[in-house]
Amino acid sequence: MVQKIYVGNLPFSATEAEVQRLFAEHGEVVSVALPTDRETGRPRGFGFVEMPDDAARKAIAALNGRDFSGRTLNVNEARPRESGGYGGGGGQRSYGGGGGGGYRDRR
Repeated sequence: MVQKIYVGNLPFSATEAEVQRLFAEHGEVVSVALPTDRETGRPRGFGFVEMPDDAARKAIAALNGRDFSGRTLNVNEARPRESGGYGGGGGQRSYGGGGGGGYRDRR
């Protein structure tokens, strides 16, 4: 079975090839994805790596807290995306329209 790994605090200069090489030290890498900002195209500083379960566990244990190009990596099992739309932020809107932090199309 394949496990998805969250990799946070990546340097903005990191490439998929560099991340793939880093994780390949611990087993087979199925895929690497480094999301970019939709509007600017700039890296967002995090990514996802997919590896077989055993290799994923080894990589998480070895790489969480490790220095990578001057940044301390945050590596753990990726959690499923919470349903409810795009963006983050507080969910209660009990005071009439506030609370959110998600995306708003301002057209």
